[in-house]
Amino acid sequence: MKSYIKKYAKYFDYPLFFTYLALTIFGLIMIYSSSMAWSVNYYGSEPDRFYIQQLINLAIAFPVFAMAAVFPYKHFKKRWMMKTILIVIFTGLIAVHFIGFAAGGAKSWISLGFANIQPSEVAKVGIILYLSGVFANKYKNGTINKLNESIIPPVIILTLVLFSVFLEPDLGSMLIIGAVGLSVMSASGVRLKPFIRLSAVFVAAASMIIIPFMIFAGDRIFTEKRLGRLDAFFNPFSDELGFGFQIVNGYLAIGSGGLSGLGLGQSIQKLGYLPEPHTDFIMSVIAEELGVLGVVFVLGGLGFVVLRGLWIAMTTHDPLARMLAAGVASMIGIQSFVNLGGLTGIIPLTGVTLPFISYGGTSVILLSLSMGVLMNVSMFNKYEKSKK
Repeated sequence: MKSYIKKYAKYFDYPLFFTYLALTIFGLIMIYSSSMAWSVNYYGSEPDRFYIQQLINLAIAFPVFAMAAVFPYKHFKKRWMMKTILIVIFTGLIAVHFIGFAAGGAKSWISLGFANIQPSEVAKVGIILYLSGVFANKYKNGTINKLNESIIPPVIILTLVLFSVFLEPDLGSMLIIGAVGLSVMSASGVRLKPFIRLSAVFVAAASMIIIPFMIFAGDRIFTEKRLGRLDAFFNPFSDELGFGFQIVNGYLAIGSGGLSGLGLGQSIQKLGYLPEPHTDFIMSVIAEELGVLGVVFVLGGLGFVVLRGLWIAMTTHDPLARMLAAGVASMIGIQSFVNLGGLTGIIPLTGVTLPFISYGGTSVILLSLSMGVLMNVSMFNKYEKSKK
């Protein structure tokens, strides 16, 4: 391990690291600003409750990032590692149905007493690591384009993960995991024709499991709240005091910010008009308090991370590195789009947090793990280029 660190340390990706650091610290500041009123309202004289908790989360997340950055990423294609990842994913996704608790309309959380974890967040990162390892091995032994040997087994695993998340039901996470899974597969080196088959197998497998369940248990998935959100997506002002409440007040927050905003801590909409403004709608508070400049800062940082990840994926010659980088970049990009698309009305609300910015321990720790893996791949890529 020491030799590995010495070998790659001088190729540390400082732009990627400082962007990650800037986003997490900025997120911490905005969590404090956006959650003060909410915290006092629900917890009494504790305006910094969520800020302190996120500070603790970051105290765990930063070492996780560091460990992932120095852990040899090629271990992710070893069989014992892939089996361990699958065990962790399915243990959490199965356990949540028996011992989990509901939050935001989905039974997505498990309480450990000292902390709460969200298995679907673990699955997002885990599926990147697992699929990258599987397809890297298939690429190496020359079976990457064989449907039965290489494509169907991981598609079945991915479909089972999606079905378990669907049952919670956490539709936002399910869509992100599915899209990220396809992104990793598209970067695997599968030729176009087999990839089309792969996509068809994936859609067919998911449909065979999910559609019958929707027919017989659709009332569990399409609850009044979800149908109300869908209706609010098409016309939020038709029920601005009901299901359109969040979106309408999010619009008011965004519209009142202007170029430079009302000032840090001066948001009006966070004072009870935006439910849990420190999570899904934190960008609305940023827009209101810091204006266009604050929004551009966040979008610029997230955009840089995504583009950097895709650039690393396109320039590396290692299939495993390519899939890991593409997977991490796509996860951050897709989740950012789903969050921002929901609060701006481009897509229906799904309750997905904004990467690095929104409050959440499981989210920021696993995103930090992902960024550590991306840093690891980036250092390896720079090292390989230096030898030429």
